[in-house]
Amino acid sequence: MNKILHFIILAAFALLMACKTQIKDNKGIVLARVHDEFLYETDLRGIVPKNTSSHDSIVITRNYVNNWIKTKLMVEKAKFNLTDEQMSFDKALEEYENSLIIYEYESKLINRELDTSVNQNELKTFYINHLNDFELKENIVKVFYAVMDKSMEEVDAVEEVFNLPDSLIIDSLEVLAADYNFTVSTDTSKWHSFEDIKRQIPIETYNQELFLKNKRFVKISGDNNIYMLKFVDFKISDDISPFSLVEKKIHEIILAKRKIRLTKKVRKEIFDQAALNNDFEIYYNE
Repeated sequence: MNKILHFIILAAFALLMACKTQIKDNKGIVLARVHDEFLYETDLRGIVPKNTSSHDSIVITRNYVNNWIKTKLMVEKAKFNLTDEQMSFDKALEEYENSLIIYEYESKLINRELDTSVNQNELKTFYINHLNDFELKENIVKVFYAVMDKSMEEVDAVEEVFNLPDSLIIDSLEVLAADYNFTVSTDTSKWHSFEDIKRQIPIETYNQELFLKNKRFVKISGDNNIYMLKFVDFKISDDISPFSLVEKKIHEIILAKRKIRLTKKVRKEIFDQAALNNDFEIYYNE
């Protein structure tokens, strides 16, 4: 019976949309009905974003109406099959409402009162005191690299640049790359995952640790390109992560700890003040 009713309502709604006829009562234009409950045009305010096309608006509206009908039918079916005791949600709803109210209050309190300034000394002190928490999970590297077309005549000149001291490589590579239009990476201030580098440079190795310990310069000839790479620094997994790599994470941890302390402080102050004011009493004996 419910399936038949569902089909009839959907068909009627589709027909109404196609014919653009309207059903009204004293509350406004009716879009759908399930038993004695009605969905009105005003209930759909805000569900269609501004500047949405006519076609997309119809699709969004139809989906909303369909979901409303399905939800109402499922609720009616559930009510028919559940006992009053099984449908008693008063306590759960009260606890949920309380949680939402407290969360909203504490969120506003944190936004207003939390000190979000964290200086470098605090960050580095936390890092030093928690080194074991910052073990690397993968190998990381600092590198220079260049990717050139095989047909480029200046490949040898680029390779000579890689033989220069590191302090001279950056400017020389950038000048050549600008003149001959090839790709370079010269920022050695950042750490990169070795796996990320392998996605840029087709390095083949079965033992990354051994490779990094024994290689300083790498030249690889691919199908269309020639790749040159120089390792400036590296760290092996299980080493301690460099401070620069975890600085942002440490900042987030410190703020999270401050939020917890502020929340506990406020809850204690509220409790203590209420106790002084005799706002509550406890009647049970432990």
